Amino acid sequence: MSKAPPLVWGLLIVSVLGVSSAGAILSHLDEIPPLMRASWRLQITVLMLAPLAIFQYRQMDDISKRRLLEKPTIYIILGSGAALSAHFGAWTTSLDKTSIAHSLLFVTSHPIIIVIGTAILVRRPHILETSGALVGLTGAVITLLDAKNSGEVTLFGDLLAFAGAVTVVGYIVAGRILRSWMPVFVYALPVTLIGAVLLIPMSIVLGENTSPTGWVKSDLLGWFVILAFLAGIVGHTGLNACLRWLPPLTISFAVTLEPIIGTFIGWFLFDESIPGKWTWFGGFILITGIMLVIKGGDEIELDTSDK
Repeated sequence: MSKAPPLVWGLLIVSVLGVSSAGAILSHLDEIPPLMRASWRLQITVLMLAPLAIFQYRQMDDISKRRLLEKPTIYIILGSGAALSAHFGAWTTSLDKTSIAHSLLFVTSHPIIIVIGTAILVRRPHILETSGALVGLTGAVITLLDAKNSGEVTLFGDLLAFAGAVTVVGYIVAGRILRSWMPVFVYALPVTLIGAVLLIPMSIVLGENTSPTGWVKSDLLGWFVILAFLAGIVGHTGLNACLRWLPPLTISFAVTLEPIIGTFIGWFLFDESIPGKWTWFGGFILITGIMLVIKGGDEIELDTSDK
């Protein structure tokens, strides 16, 4: 890995800010029902991804293009899209049911879920992964103490955010399988499209009386475009670009700051309330646990690569 130019660190900061803005903006757009709000965000992201995906597809060799049409690839893409749909549906709904701080803390706890699943199904976890999971879960429990002191924080909303963390694991695992040979935008386009489409019948079943394509004429269109661009394009594309110069561990650690940055954005731009003391205390412990899990996973990868 080549030495990172100074501008890469600036790109990393901008990318983390872009990703962190999603929670605050989605929460601000709460006059649109949550599932349709999530679908609108993904629909607009699809339009932004399309030209990038077409460009990358044209650069692919014939063997990779044929692999796109193989049944295992199609099944994984469908599963990933379903997982992304469930993730955004649960997480966006949680933003209406609990505070931004709690929603972001719980939805970004997926590294802990991954290490628990890995321990059950794959391998014995690294000591840092085990200790990080225990520390993180302890921090999560501590943050729940604020549910007694604030009507804004609810156990139901926190559970929805945690469900968003559980479901995003499927999207992450699918990405790790396919991204070994599939360009990032070629992967992201169909998955995001599937996620956007699946949210529509879910929204209808739950009685959300909003047009699936209502964003076209909505007064909030500008906000949705900003959301899709900052979080979907600048954020995720920027983080992928940083991988060329920076180790994954550095980027993973930077992304764990999303709950703090996202909460600040919500407070600074949209007058969201300041988290309670137990959220600060437990959140710090939860983030520390997530960092330990990430570091433990990195140690496992290093040990494996050395053998």
